[in-house]
Amino acid sequence: MRPERPRTWQTKTWRSEEGSRVWLSGLIAAMEHAARPDMRRQPVAPETLAELQAQLALPASFPLRQISTLRH
Repeated sequence: MRPERPRTWQTKTWRSEEGSRVWLSGLIAAMEHAARPDMRRQPVAPETLAELQAQLALPASFPLRQISTLRH
């Protein structure tokens, strides 16, 4: 299993505009890598599947802000 980064780093990184671009670029690169035929043929470790299932079972998080009812 790979070491995890502290969540505070992850949260602070993607909340900035530049961090969002870096995060999104990394996500796109990872998805393109995973979509390659040679990668798709490789088996996935049971631990990785268990971690993924646990992550997907968590509720989506989003910043709680009061929604303005004023029209701009």
